[in-house]
Amino acid sequence: MNAQFKKGVLELIVLLSVTGRDMYGYELVSEVSKVVDVNEGTIYPLLKRLTNERYFETYLRESTEGPPRKYYHLTAAGILYKDQLKKEWQEFSSRVNGFIKECDA
Repeated sequence: MNAQFKKGVLELIVLLSVTGRDMYGYELVSEVSKVVDVNEGTIYPLLKRLTNERYFETYLRESTEGPPRKYYHLTAAGILYKDQLKKEWQEFSSRVNGFIKECDA
C-alpha cells in the first residue's frame, strides 16, 4: 500500500479500533495490522501523541502473561475527534471514488 495513503488513514483506524473496547498497545498493533501493514514503531508514537492531545487516557491493568499492560481508553474528546475524522474520510473517499469512476468511463 502507498505509504502516504496509509499515513493519512492510520489515525482514524486506531481511533476506530478502540471505539468498541479499551486495548493495550500490542493488541492495537495486531488490530490495525488487519487493515494496513504497520509495526510497533509506527503505532506507539501515534498513541503517545493522541494521549497527549487528550483523545486517549491510559491506565494499567495486571496481566497473567507478564508485567501490567497500559490500556488506551477513548475520551469524550477522542470520540468527537474520531467522528469528525470519520466524516471527513467518508467525504474525501467518496469524492476520490467518484473521480476514479469518471476517469474510467
